[in-house]
Amino acid sequence: MEKKKIKPLAGPVNLSLRLPGSKSLTQRALLCAALAEGESRIENPLLSEDTQLLARALSASGAEVVLEAGGFRVRGGGGSPAFSGQIKIFFGNNGTGSRFFLAYAALARKGRAVLYGKPRLHERPMGTLLEALRSLGAEIRCLEREGFLPVEVRPGRLQGGRVELSAEKSSQFVSALLLLGPYLPGGLEIAIRGELVSTPYVDLTLAVMRAFGVEVERRAEGFKVPEGRYTSRTYEVEGDASSAGYFLILPALLGGKVTVENLSPDSPQADTLLLHLLSEIGGRVEPSGPGVRVEFFGRPRGFEVNLKEAPDLFPTLCVLAAVAEGRSRIYGAPHLRYKECDRIAAMVKELRKCGALVKELPDGVEIEGGRKLHGTEIDTYDDHRIAMAFAVLGLAVPGMIIRHPACVAKSFPEFWEYLQGLYS
Repeated sequence: MEKKKIKPLAGPVNLSLRLPGSKSLTQRALLCAALAEGESRIENPLLSEDTQLLARALSASGAEVVLEAGGFRVRGGGGSPAFSGQIKIFFGNNGTGSRFFLAYAALARKGRAVLYGKPRLHERPMGTLLEALRSLGAEIRCLEREGFLPVEVRPGRLQGGRVELSAEKSSQFVSALLLLGPYLPGGLEIAIRGELVSTPYVDLTLAVMRAFGVEVERRAEGFKVPEGRYTSRTYEVEGDASSAGYFLILPALLGGKVTVENLSPDSPQADTLLLHLLSEIGGRVEPSGPGVRVEFFGRPRGFEVNLKEAPDLFPTLCVLAAVAEGRSRIYGAPHLRYKECDRIAAMVKELRKCGALVKELPDGVEIEGGRKLHGTEIDTYDDHRIAMAFAVLGLAVPGMIIRHPACVAKSFPEFWEYLQGLYS
């Protein structure tokens, strides 16, 4: 098994960097561009395993997706995907991309597509989305277990109308239907049952749809998507707030300051929640041109934070809590158990191996910070965010070794190069 030993970094840090584009925005823009008629260009996209898998899937559906000059050129199919015979499409561990593409593939006018991925992806729930799509006329068959991948999508007769769905496990179900909505006769009404988690990710979907020419009406019970078409365009992707988080906590771990040049403090990305939190626990957070700068002069304080809207921050905040002074409580995200792994259980186990005092909660953790930590071999569970979070902790805690470091390719292939650049 491949392993990477992390070399501690002497603080304080003084770092300025420009990060790859947002994975969330890149995948949404790819979908809209593939549905639009004509040619779009997506600039500063995230070029990662997830986005490349989605790009290949869209190319297999009749859209033309080409990587050139650091961006994607996309010639859309005008809302009429088509598959050549029966084609198998692999999504790795890409939950977002597979859910978005499942809705997109339901529009296909010919051919069949089998969507599948790694074993963990086959454990992630799809039933709510499948039920909604079938109610609209989609022809989808689960091949192994009802409500889960792998699935076969056949040409159906999709109609508009009203769907009700629960979004308590994932907001991606809502986003998938929103992205599909303009291409249904009469449009689509989405009524949300229960509480919608990760609302900022739905807001990102609406923002990208608006950029491609479709305005969605928000209603008390959900959303109304008008019948219409996306307009081809050039779309520039903002720096990824999730990736930025691994570097923005460095001043809290080591002292000093970090500037991310292409992430606005006013970004609608959910993980900019981290900026507000860092300000509350002793950091100085301020705009720096079009970007943001974080600076710390002392140890961070313990904190409480509800991650219902920003679950991807969980591993980063667990690491931050382990070095903060006092007790921290990170809660509100039971859906973390359905990610690339059970992130709550995994972070608890690995933090305890480092000497942290951690209590597992149904929806998060409590951590007594300020204890002396030690390095250890970290099991990453093929989870990119766990690998990157403990790598950053290893910059402050000697002796950290990351197993299967290549898993970061899912969202941040250049992560290790960025980390190596800190020593120069």
